Amino acid sequence: MTPSSVGRAGGTGVSRRVLPGFQLTLGFSIFYLCLIVLIPLSALVFKTFGMSWDQFVAAVAAPRVMASYRLTFGASLIAALVNLFAGLLVAWVLVRYSFPGKRIVDALVDLPFALPTAVAGISLTALLAGNGWIGQYLEPLGIKLAFTPAGIVIALIFIGLPFVVRTVQPVLEDTEKELEEAATSLGATRLQTFLRVILPSIAPALLTGFAMAFARAIGEYGSVIFIAGNMPMISEITPLIIIGKLEQYDYTGATAVALVMLVISFVLLLVINSLQAWQRRRAGASS
Repeated sequence: MTPSSVGRAGGTGVSRRVLPGFQLTLGFSIFYLCLIVLIPLSALVFKTFGMSWDQFVAAVAAPRVMASYRLTFGASLIAALVNLFAGLLVAWVLVRYSFPGKRIVDALVDLPFALPTAVAGISLTALLAGNGWIGQYLEPLGIKLAFTPAGIVIALIFIGLPFVVRTVQPVLEDTEKELEEAATSLGATRLQTFLRVILPSIAPALLTGFAMAFARAIGEYGSVIFIAGNMPMISEITPLIIIGKLEQYDYTGATAVALVMLVISFVLLLVINSLQAWQRRRAGASS
């Protein structure tokens, strides 16, 4: 075989693929998604269809359920926003600075991933309760964190921080420092350099981390159940409402509330993904 024939075989003559063809891989991907995602979710929808419209409204719009919606989505949003800024700060420190114990700090970021959520909830309760290490000093000042919505937010911040850090960290590592140096040499301040050079490049990663932290917080149960207090209309989250209906054998009511959670979560994630796509198009057009 001549060098030219080898070039043709490796170039346009023979198309070598690591995986099988597009149709086979696409078909397998769709089948796997249907098996793992769509079929369970469709079962949720079909189970809810067994209710009449009045029964559905009564199940999903009861005052106790509405209060749980407000608490669940409100606390998740607050926790995700806090993690948006705290996660960026932690990622920035890990990428841009060298200091003793850096590897330990980097490993601690992943601790909420490895730690069972129930253990996290018990640990936070032991710290923040009235007789806890921290709570015993806060409650005499009128600050009560455990068994309140504030405790729920703290638990959701704890479990959501790694999503933002691990999403932003690799993007910061790939950011070209020459652009920052060029902006500084042109007279830009640190704030201007961050807002006009760094932030546009990491904005899609920030939105992705925010979306992942928010989605995780909405469905969180184990770390919240111990510190929430579970008082109806005050500190009762929606997943607990669903569990309570299942324990009462109200399967259709549980699926109805779960369907509302599913629709709202999907719409919010769709909006965030649309913002990401718009940000990428804008960055591509500007470059």
